[in-house]
Amino acid sequence: MLKAKNKLGLVFFPAFDWAISPTHPEREERLLYTQDQIFEEGIEDVEGIEFYNPLVAEERDIQRVHFCVPDVKSRVTESHLISAGGVIKSLQLVMEKEVDKAFALTRPPGHHANRVVYGDRGFCIINMEAVALERVRQEYGDLRVAIIDTDCHHGDGTQDIYWNDKDTLFISFHQDGRTLYPGTGFIDEFGGPGGYGYNINIPLPPGTGEEGILYVLDNVVMPILDEYKPDLIINSAGQDNHYSDPLTNMNFTAQGYAELNRRLNPDLAVLEGGYSIEGALPYVNLGIILAMAGMDYSKVQEPDYNRKKLRQSRDITEYIKSLSHEVYSRWKKREELYIRNIKGKDYVEERKRIYYDTDGIMERQIRYFKVCDSCAGLATIDSISDTGYQIFAITIPRKACKSCIDEAYSLYKNTSSSKYSHVYLQDRVNDEFLAK
Repeated sequence: MLKAKNKLGLVFFPAFDWAISPTHPEREERLLYTQDQIFEEGIEDVEGIEFYNPLVAEERDIQRVHFCVPDVKSRVTESHLISAGGVIKSLQLVMEKEVDKAFALTRPPGHHANRVVYGDRGFCIINMEAVALERVRQEYGDLRVAIIDTDCHHGDGTQDIYWNDKDTLFISFHQDGRTLYPGTGFIDEFGGPGGYGYNINIPLPPGTGEEGILYVLDNVVMPILDEYKPDLIINSAGQDNHYSDPLTNMNFTAQGYAELNRRLNPDLAVLEGGYSIEGALPYVNLGIILAMAGMDYSKVQEPDYNRKKLRQSRDITEYIKSLSHEVYSRWKKREELYIRNIKGKDYVEERKRIYYDTDGIMERQIRYFKVCDSCAGLATIDSISDTGYQIFAITIPRKACKSCIDEAYSLYKNTSSSKYSHVYLQDRVNDEFLAK
């Protein structure tokens, strides 16, 4: 009998009853073909690989992370609660040391879901990694966490949620936003005042292959992780960098994904995108499972794999080397950049326009982050959408000082409900959520 070097927990949830449309790329077959491949390869018989059922996330879990407008029940389906619950279960298994590592093979995905939620964007309504992480922080205490997003699309929702939190390092490498949805993820998106320098983007050119992605991992991601020293590493394991994906323009392979996972060595992987349902996902997921289990993945290969055809051009290689040097240099100079761009300010104001492509909704935000010497600083969002809602949302960060807590409650009390359809307060110190 084969035996895994690392005890691995797998949580499956294909969400049979949820799809944007019967023929949409984000549908249940994304996981059904993978499930067939795994059983065909006899993974369920490997000693040390165990299958687990998901939990159902609670409304409170969503409220720790999101401002759902008008409320959670109106925006979040049961399938989303179970998908989030699958990630919660996976992370709990790791925290309880029941497994060494876990892989949540769940859908719908979540990394495009921002803190404010009016609807579905990028096939995402709630952010699965953030919901699970904040549940686990509530249960197990404070954790220093790195989220590494390897989806081909920029993880703009995760970036938005952890923009002002240096206890959650977010690194996303993805196809350049000038060429792909959601059009964000540039190197100057560096974090809010409370987390400045801890939001890192590496926008890669179309045509990037194994050589380029693994170069970024070795020369940017791993050195930063060595310096940051997280308690947990979470991989937002999107698989749409694959050469056969219908929505993207990259040249990564199943072997590349397996090798990336071996080098990154995450505690938890969470399935995000990936829409080559037959040509990529069964092979990529199998490679990731074997790599996480510490087993041989050298024989995992797509039937149409052609190494010569997928070779990365010299121009792309040189561009990625230059980009990697620039991104890592900015990380090393983050304190100097903070002094130049943030220090001495009372507040940082940011304006955003967010398009919900699936639901056709446009949102406009004005965000304020307090620059506080004692904590990350309270944050507010004044948001209006063309659905008719205008909200004011206040977040008290974990480890907030008394001054920021008092100011936040005063803001909540004194903000007029006549101007806003809803006023929300997210108190992460006391784990409370208020709405009026």
